[in-house]
Amino acid sequence: MSQIDLKIGPKIRAFRRQLGLQANKLAEDLSISPSYLNLIESGKRKIDGDLLLNVCEKLNIQLSDLTFKTDINLQNTISEILDDSLFEDLDILGPEVKDLVSTNPKIGKAIVRLGDILKKKDHELISKIEKISGKIVDNRKNSFPGEVVVDFFQENKNYFPKLEEFANKVFNKIQKNNRTRYIALCDYLQSEYSITVKDVIPDENKPFSKIYNKSKKELLLSDYSSIETKKLHAASQVAQMGAIKDVEYYLNKFSFPSDESKKLTKVALLNYCGAAILMPYKLFHSECKKLKYDLELLQNTFATSFEQVAHRVTCLQDPKLPGIPFHFLRVDMAGNISKRFSLSGIDIPRYGGACPKWNVYTAFTTPGVLHTAVSKMNNGEKYVCIAKTVEKGIGRFGQSKNVLSIGLGCEAKYAKDFIYTENMNINDKSTEIPIGVSCRTCDRLDCSQRAFPPLHKKFDVDLNSRGVSVYVSDDKS
Repeated sequence: MSQIDLKIGPKIRAFRRQLGLQANKLAEDLSISPSYLNLIESGKRKIDGDLLLNVCEKLNIQLSDLTFKTDINLQNTISEILDDSLFEDLDILGPEVKDLVSTNPKIGKAIVRLGDILKKKDHELISKIEKISGKIVDNRKNSFPGEVVVDFFQENKNYFPKLEEFANKVFNKIQKNNRTRYIALCDYLQSEYSITVKDVIPDENKPFSKIYNKSKKELLLSDYSSIETKKLHAASQVAQMGAIKDVEYYLNKFSFPSDESKKLTKVALLNYCGAAILMPYKLFHSECKKLKYDLELLQNTFATSFEQVAHRVTCLQDPKLPGIPFHFLRVDMAGNISKRFSLSGIDIPRYGGACPKWNVYTAFTTPGVLHTAVSKMNNGEKYVCIAKTVEKGIGRFGQSKNVLSIGLGCEAKYAKDFIYTENMNINDKSTEIPIGVSCRTCDRLDCSQRAFPPLHKKFDVDLNSRGVSVYVSDDKS
């Protein structure tokens, strides 16, 4: 048995408490002593395979629930928070953060929530100072309620079976040739909910993507949007009318720190359901397997956008019909991460930008071209990553569009099922791109693109020598 078995114990305790099951009762059901169960749950005793399977049966959970990396980004996020000068004198080391995440993930999440509040208050204070003084105060991080949305989806592994079931029923009613057509969605809204969909050109001074007028029962969709975007808005409206109870069911199972974050999550769930109507689970899963996740072919098959397809492949997490566990992120040219989600195991930073060597950033050098790369983290784990830029914005002459980059990837062990690796030698070390998570949490000392000194090494400046970066010297001490 490996060391990871000691980390399973606290997770067993967490699931037991969620069920309201007393330790004595579980020990009795498992035919072990309460003291032995306490040692297991405290991470002081390893658990053998047969007992582990018995625990899963009694707690009605899957083995993957205990071994799955539910807090993929938690360790790095806490490290980023503790990087604040407020904690400098405590000298908290990486292994100590790792132990906390392994044994007490809930406390780790509480620290993250406090960190979010700290960053938000800090940002608000700085904004007020800037407004009063007229001077810009730089180098400040801030949090956003959207991070709570990420936490919510991460905790649910981006899979919501009730919404999938609803979406499948709608698709079966309106699909034609295995596609959901825009006109069919509009007709369905009219026939089922008496909602009229109108395509309009917004007033130049009042741009919008969609407006639902509840009293008039009208859904106004901007003609500046692409047909793929209109389809998603219409499908999301169907979800809002028919699946709102299922949405509330999932929202009520999560503790939101603010009403704003809860509303944002509701919007995200409605969009999730809308995408499921356009790309129903079983059919989409079948096409993904057949086409080996060729995103551009899938985009054509389901008449959706590249970003919508990239989103959807991360949702294939039905334990009975799973897909490849992917990570997904969307960034702008300034390096801001506007969307992120990870089931692949790769860490995506919560605050600030990611490693500049990720191909999601290099994709900006050749817009519209799909980039592939084998990325190797500093812990030795390898990922197959693809990236491509997309344009978003007003679709009319004379108006510039926003250029964003979409990144998608998975562990290298899934390479045989991923079409983008067909012409790549995964085992060729010369083609690997060494990457990190972010400069502050990365311990690579040979990176010339380092923008900040690493957290684990004391930063000093030697006037007479310099390493590959001003933040890293040749000193090995």
